[in-house]
Amino acid sequence: MASDTVTMDKIVALTKRRGFIFPTGEIYGGLGSTYDFAHYGVLLKTNVKNAWWQAMLQERDDIVALDSAILQHPKTWEASGHLAGFTDPLVQCLGECKRRFRADHLDEGQTTCPVCGGELSEPRDFNLMFETTMGPVKDAGATVYLRPETAQGIFVNFKNVLQTSRKKPPFGIAQVGKSFRNEITPGNFVFRTREFEQMEMEFFVPPDEAPRWYDYWKQARFDWYVELGLRPDHLRLREHDPDELSHYSSGTADIEYLFPIGWSELEGIANRGTFDLTQHSQHSGEKLEYFDQQTKERYIPAVIEPAAGADRATLAFLVDAYDEEEVNGETRTVLKLHPRLAPVKAAVLPLVRKDGQPEVGREIVDLLRRHMQVEYDEGGSIGKRYRRQDEIGTPYCVTVDHQTLEDRTVTVRDRDTLAQERVAIDALPGHLAGRLAAPWRSPKLG
Repeated sequence: MASDTVTMDKIVALTKRRGFIFPTGEIYGGLGSTYDFAHYGVLLKTNVKNAWWQAMLQERDDIVALDSAILQHPKTWEASGHLAGFTDPLVQCLGECKRRFRADHLDEGQTTCPVCGGELSEPRDFNLMFETTMGPVKDAGATVYLRPETAQGIFVNFKNVLQTSRKKPPFGIAQVGKSFRNEITPGNFVFRTREFEQMEMEFFVPPDEAPRWYDYWKQARFDWYVELGLRPDHLRLREHDPDELSHYSSGTADIEYLFPIGWSELEGIANRGTFDLTQHSQHSGEKLEYFDQQTKERYIPAVIEPAAGADRATLAFLVDAYDEEEVNGETRTVLKLHPRLAPVKAAVLPLVRKDGQPEVGREIVDLLRRHMQVEYDEGGSIGKRYRRQDEIGTPYCVTVDHQTLEDRTVTVRDRDTLAQERVAIDALPGHLAGRLAAPWRSPKLG
């Protein structure tokens, strides 16, 4: 595939056409930079999150799960520094277009609007948190905020988890959930939105072990994307320069992916030190420390944080899987997704809608759906149905034909190679399960 085959416009068009992602409130003209995940998008993003949970929980015994509330106690954001410091510099066009821009995204010293040429206002700080009121009466209610990250819900539960999980450092707390940021300049489809889903893990370690675990998690998270099919030459690990680091961080690295918009952050791994637990301890009056029974030492653990966006990861997998190739003189658009991530694992397609083929097809669907996500499609020519399944990334198509009615075998078509083989219906669940579980390598790697 040529490097310029995939564009963001093609991804947006495909996801709309095939029911992955819709603009929010489209019948009313849409709502800026918000999107609704449709059927195949829900399945794909769920598979991405499940793969993350598998790597964090199922394959380890040193990480536990948490699902904290979106509305946290207001003092949480005082302690974390979000109320005072979670701001972007905002300028507004005073001319015709009235658009707003992040001042740090404009050229240094720029005083005119890049859209209409009007005069720009002086920069002012703009807090990115969404504010709301808790209580039945707005004026008398308490001011609360939609969380801008899931991490703080983990930190304020550190003591509870420590007491109930029987874990000791090094151990982690993992969470997947919605976060909200009132971004000044969201855009590039689901890459940057005001409402998004995060996959974050806070790994608590003895402070002197933090550098080692920081290096460990950088490599582990990079390898996770490669394992799920992203091409290594489209990934890189970039350490932040000293002037980029957050005030609490002694080291931060971004896993970046080569999107159609250029190299952009996919996931961040940060050595947050003891900042978070120290802040919450001071503001709450609770001791958020660990007592080592063997050494009789008390210490506040340091934190290593791998933080990824589920929406952004889903977009990266879509972009990397997108391909266009010529088959029998026609252009085929196909998503060569890792089978673990594919929304539908197998599609059952009767060759014709008669002679008992649809009935056998339904029987096969009932046989397979206990084992995997399966779909039945009898509408249109078999070629058009193959193309529909290619565009949503279905690894295998099971075709019911005339021979099926004679010997109860079907044709199994491979999405990537287009190879076909005859398989007995009774053997299908085991056959497909074995193929789906087999090691997979992106066809783009050659």
